[in-house]
Amino acid sequence: MTAIPKIAPELAAHIVDPVVYGNWRALLDTFATLRRDSPVAVAEIPGYRPFWVITRHADILKISKDNATFLNNPATVVVAPLMAEMFVAHLMKGSPHLVKSLVQMDAPEHPKYRRLTQDWFMPANLKTIESNIRAIAKSAIDKMLSMDGTCDFARDVAAMYPLHVVMELLGVPESDEPLMLKLTQELFGGQDPDLNRMRAANISPQEATELMAQTVADFNAYFEALAQDRRANPRNDLATIIATGTIDGMPIPDYESAGYYTIVATAGHDTTSASTAGAMWALAQDPAQFAKVKADRSLLPGLIEEAIRWTTPVQHFMRTVGADTEVSGVPMKAGDWLMLCYVSGNYDESVFPDPERFDAGRSPNRHISFGSGAHQCLGLHLARLEMKILFEELLDRVDSVELAGEPKRSQSTFVGGPKTLPLRFVAA
Repeated sequence: MTAIPKIAPELAAHIVDPVVYGNWRALLDTFATLRRDSPVAVAEIPGYRPFWVITRHADILKISKDNATFLNNPATVVVAPLMAEMFVAHLMKGSPHLVKSLVQMDAPEHPKYRRLTQDWFMPANLKTIESNIRAIAKSAIDKMLSMDGTCDFARDVAAMYPLHVVMELLGVPESDEPLMLKLTQELFGGQDPDLNRMRAANISPQEATELMAQTVADFNAYFEALAQDRRANPRNDLATIIATGTIDGMPIPDYESAGYYTIVATAGHDTTSASTAGAMWALAQDPAQFAKVKADRSLLPGLIEEAIRWTTPVQHFMRTVGADTEVSGVPMKAGDWLMLCYVSGNYDESVFPDPERFDAGRSPNRHISFGSGAHQCLGLHLARLEMKILFEELLDRVDSVELAGEPKRSQSTFVGGPKTLPLRFVAA
């Protein structure tokens, strides 16, 4: 019998440590070691269920496209200690998920729910709202330029701009956007002392899960009221589509409806915020590249793809093996749990030469930040359009940028990116 490849304990610990994700340097070093020595191996971490760790681009892509063998359900999509999993199952009356959304669904359920809103995120519909997005982008740059040459780009621009865009699509009033930002940061930054609900350091994973459950309850209460309003007063927005939608002729159940609203409201802006801030972080460190993109706007599409790769806002997803299989010759059994390490895949040297270098001209750029297969990101066209429009406006009105302090990434194993980005800039 072939021995099961296992990851060294000190490296395995890094994979679930939010502080390491905030460090980033240590994380990239860990993944580089795993790609070289243990690309398909099991992590055994005290308090956690054992799981396979997949670190090479080719393997992640293959698994992502095989939605019949590698399932989103029944396991949670984020790594959680056993005690936290048990808490969630108790709280949600047997469900392993605090939120049930498109992310947690498999066929035949998943495509039925995805079709409800898919057309809203396609290029044809986005073209009809492009002028609105540009107006929001202009306003975001107006705010930046009003700040006397310094700003925290992550907080002041990148966080608020895509938030406003997606809330307009969803139908959430502008007055409620600060609440949506707060709850999103609490949900995705549950162990980050600057973002979690208690703004507390050194909280345990179990405590973080309990705090996130409180945040989910706040989301559910908000969106339940919004859904009731849209059923009584339908509008031309996504909130109405979800509130009045049906699956197999029946209204969407409350649990699934709440999850649908939450995934649109959170993932719909937070990941784009992260990539936008990531692009500016890289440009602020490289004045020559900023000047090059400012002079040649044909580089913008490449800048956007590189920012999405370099930042990798969705840092991992989990899958469950649905039937005995193998990955790169390593056998796996039905029921095994595995982690798709998107950060590692996006820094795979065999696909991206000099992967830590930010290069707006990188081509080809086969990053896996949006996933692949049936679960490819629903909002990828919107994210690209938002970033393109914002940087068009910014490059027209800003002559130079530089770091004005140390940027910091959020301490999160699941969704992360720059949480602070101090900048100095010169207006055009």
